Amino acid sequence: MSDILRSPFRLLLSLLLVLDASAREPIPAPTKTVRARDLGIPFDGTPGKFNAITDVPGVEVGYTTLISGEGKLEVGKGPVRTGVTAILPRGRAAMNDPVFAGYFSLNGNGEMTGTAWVEESGFLEGPIVLTNTHSVGVARDAVIAWRLAHGGPDAEGFAWSLPVVAETWDGWLNDVDGFHVKPEDVAHAIEAAQSGAIEEGSVGGGTGMICYEFKGGTGTASRMIPVAAVAGRGSSETKQFAIGVLVQANCGRRPQLTIRGLEVGKKIPGSVYKRETGSIIIVVATDAPLLPHQLKRLARRASLGLARTGSVSGNGSGDLFIAFSTANPHAADAKPPIRTIETMPNDLMDPLFTATVEATEEAIINALVDNQDMIGRDNHKVEALPRERLQQLLKEYNRSR
Repeated sequence: MSDILRSPFRLLLSLLLVLDASAREPIPAPTKTVRARDLGIPFDGTPGKFNAITDVPGVEVGYTTLISGEGKLEVGKGPVRTGVTAILPRGRAAMNDPVFAGYFSLNGNGEMTGTAWVEESGFLEGPIVLTNTHSVGVARDAVIAWRLAHGGPDAEGFAWSLPVVAETWDGWLNDVDGFHVKPEDVAHAIEAAQSGAIEEGSVGGGTGMICYEFKGGTGTASRMIPVAAVAGRGSSETKQFAIGVLVQANCGRRPQLTIRGLEVGKKIPGSVYKRETGSIIIVVATDAPLLPHQLKRLARRASLGLARTGSVSGNGSGDLFIAFSTANPHAADAKPPIRTIETMPNDLMDPLFTATVEATEEAIINALVDNQDMIGRDNHKVEALPRERLQQLLKEYNRSR
């Protein structure tokens, strides 16, 4: 097919995908929400209104959750326990306004596309999409199709995209080789993105995930940092910076699980795997005015929050983290050719590092607590972290509020 014919064809395909997406609804999540703080776990720091990545102004999150079938695995037919998570740094209204970003790989046995350009340019362009390992390709292509359908080329006719799409493996519960995530599912997750309170647990890309051999998946948390605390000047200003974290948690062995210093996993016997085969994706968002090299520093600190929960980042784990800042809108615009941006000194970043560690730790525990048992392919069952038993342990060892 010639280039002349190919472009209109792709644009038509993109439009059809978006139309199809509107008719495909995600599986409703359970209405009752129980988060880690509800169990009396004494986390450090002050969360935002929603204790979620959406406490960072402008950030929106959307899901498509795919659950169908039961019993014996038939590749291509199911059972299906998977989905898509879409994170829009500036929301749909400003999809084409890139944000400064930084990327970090703690252990690279996984995939996060588009990071070579993030490293080179310092910018994240478009959404971040999370899904299962074998759906990275279709998700990447679907993001490009969605963006073309909603934006198209610039004034000079130039249109290209290197989407950031990351994965963790859900093949213990899901027909991961069946390619059940379709382009319209990716489009739906983007279209469904919203601010405010968001769901956790077995939703979106986290639907079929396992964390510390309990049911894992999607978790989120946030921290608010007063400007005065960041500046260290004793200012009475009320403006705050937000740090928000979203994880797709699929890592760790049962004995490793640690909650607020208590080795919980060793006290609740059970196992799923013979060896660790999981991963974790961590997305850190902030409205603090940080440059790409500073955001890379922030992404590294997610490692410490992960370590607080017991992970050793095993050989088989893809532990990939990305951080972005919603400050400095239009920093990537070509006109005017010289731009003025805001930033902050490295010496004043410690409160942001602390907030990132705290929010990452809590987001992972939220992914475990706000969850339910799941039975998937070949009747594989993964139990949720037992809340009552956890509360008993926290009380017994004086770790609860």
